[in-house]
Amino acid sequence: MTAQYLLNAILTVLTPINLLFLVLSTTAGLMMGVLPGLSATMAIALLTGLTYNFPTQSALIALIGVYVGSISGGCQSAILLNIPGTPASAATALDGFPIAKQGKGGLGIFLATTVSCLGTIISVIFVLTLTPMLTSMALKFASWEFFLLSIFGILICGAITAQGKAVKGWISGILGLLVAMIGLDTVDTFARFSYGNVNMMSGIQLIPVMIGLFGFPEIVKSFKGDGASEIQKLTKFKAREGFKLVGKNIGTIIRSAFIGVGVGIIPGVGEDVGGWLSYWATKSLSSEEEKQTFGTGNPRGVISAETGNNACIGGAIIPVLSLAVPGSAPAAVLLAAFLMHGYRPGPLLMTESPDFVYNVGIYLVFAAIAMWVIALLMAKVTVRVLRMNKKILMPIIYVLCIIGSYLINYNMFDIKVMFAFGIVGMFLSYMDCPPAPFLLGVILGPMADSNLRRALRLSDGSFAPMFQRPICIVFLIVIAAMILSQLGVFRQLKKVNTRRKTA
Repeated sequence: MTAQYLLNAILTVLTPINLLFLVLSTTAGLMMGVLPGLSATMAIALLTGLTYNFPTQSALIALIGVYVGSISGGCQSAILLNIPGTPASAATALDGFPIAKQGKGGLGIFLATTVSCLGTIISVIFVLTLTPMLTSMALKFASWEFFLLSIFGILICGAITAQGKAVKGWISGILGLLVAMIGLDTVDTFARFSYGNVNMMSGIQLIPVMIGLFGFPEIVKSFKGDGASEIQKLTKFKAREGFKLVGKNIGTIIRSAFIGVGVGIIPGVGEDVGGWLSYWATKSLSSEEEKQTFGTGNPRGVISAETGNNACIGGAIIPVLSLAVPGSAPAAVLLAAFLMHGYRPGPLLMTESPDFVYNVGIYLVFAAIAMWVIALLMAKVTVRVLRMNKKILMPIIYVLCIIGSYLINYNMFDIKVMFAFGIVGMFLSYMDCPPAPFLLGVILGPMADSNLRRALRLSDGSFAPMFQRPICIVFLIVIAAMILSQLGVFRQLKKVNTRRKTA
């Protein structure tokens, strides 16, 4: 059956209309990734609304194409401008920009694009092998386990994305959980926090929330500066030289891909962490003499960073498919898109839609290949686009935000929701609270709410069963340790022990 699923997925993506969707979406993702300030999350959120009425498989191909393209596209502005187009390409700029200053910008983009393609393709192997395994493990989960899994996902996402201020990330996640409570509850269908508004009784739609959270703050920020940008020229190079460097660093590519997949699987971490860890690992394992060349234009720095962040794409999709818990902010948006198009990621996925995992894997492979071809062809065009004043570009993005929100239900209320959460996104940005935990709270809120209430009904209101189940105990220990470590409890205990020893 596996071979049949793979063959059907290949035939699906090779139809003319789906190939067209793949090329257009990957190109759009590359352009969004190239433009500094426009994230992969925002790109997927915008396209999700636009693909609402697409045929299901065409929509999935388009969404995966824009995901791969937006993560990969950020390397071009990182190399040419020293400004990462997306956070995922931040590590790429360390050696990519010095390579461009040496007059080898074309070579740098070729290396980054090629290993981005390879990193994504390698991650597909793990998507096809690990997802069924994790799904079978997740079948052992009951209501208590799903409730704690939701809380764990939000806490770890808040801790990692808040840049050392975990409490702010957790506050953001809790606010998202509260928003998820609006509408008819999933157990008794009782209207909550709707205040008699029929639109609010149906709940808050995910797509307008996502567009508002991630789109508005970036649009507002773009008007704070003068909008101008300087860019280095793209230089010619020999493809043979690029392939030769890729061949010499196969070991680095494979190691960085493993790191990227591993980082992607951890809920809430993201592609930028995968890039940094891969870069750090390559530098740490280099000789003392070579370590001095990192940051001055070492090609291995670009290769490791771009392989790692793109391998995170497949890694982040694995928990989405198997546990319905996204591994990164873009994957969280992708989860919402899967739900919108009728799929239910989670433990029952392999039973309800066994072909879905293989479809996603094949679409990732074709998206990676399309990205490689298109990115190399459009490299010179991106130089011109990057020269565009942001104050001209952002109003276009603003219009797309409105259109993407309206097309969900053809309802003006969704545009109002988008505006409201745009203000929320600006407030979170002002308070240095990451929006990703908020979005994850909105997505996981119904799962946490319904499973907690169902579990309490089965136990007559007692929390005791939660402390008697092995998986729950593991979750509780991990959650407690994470909270205590982020609050500095372990550091304080270490200081007390050190003082006692010295005394």
